[in-house]
Amino acid sequence: MFHMNKFGKATLMGACALLGLGAVSCTPGERGAVVGGAIGAGTGALIGDGTGALVGGAVGAVAGSAISKNKARKNYYYR
Repeated sequence: MFHMNKFGKATLMGACALLGLGAVSCTPGERGAVVGGAIGAGTGALIGDGTGALVGGAVGAVAGSAISKNKARKNYYYR
């Protein structure tokens, strides 16, 4: 079973933050998928184990992409 100590959790959260910064030049949907996936994977790893990180990353990527696309569409129409 996968067990993460405090240093591992801090490293994972730092990696998630760097992934979010790397998404600056992406489309809104891609940026949302990267950031949502990183947040979901980090949360899944903190709550569960390796499988939780995988599931959290997948769910976060899909949700982040959908939310970002919807927000971009609303901003486009309300200029």
